[in-house]
Amino acid sequence: QVQLVESGGGLVQAGGSLRLSCSASGRTFSTYAMGWFRQAPGKEREFVATISWSGGSTIYADSVKGRFTISRDKAKNSVYLQMNSLKPEDTAVYYCNADPPLNWWGKGTLVHVSS
Repeated sequence: QVQLVESGGGLVQAGGSLRLSCSASGRTFSTYAMGWFRQAPGKEREFVATISWSGGSTIYADSVKGRFTISRDKAKNSVYLQMNSLKPEDTAVYYCNADPPLNWWGKGTLVHVSS
């Protein structure tokens, strides 16, 4: 079983940047594609970005394309999300998981972007 822990969230002004981290314990996820997902207040959880198991391929939701960058470090069993040019509509709890998601959901990390 994999335990995922997300970190790096916080309060930031519009136009600012944050870097989210996702670390795993229990087992390695190096053979899985990994993704970031988010859930805004009152909305369903949605896909943000995914990275292939090799790290050579990435896909982004249209809403974050050009602003967010997903990366991974297999040696550290970690996945990252660099978020630039943040907008108030990016406010949400951010989660990492395999893609497609498995029963690995962590508690997430809250990102709040003020206008």
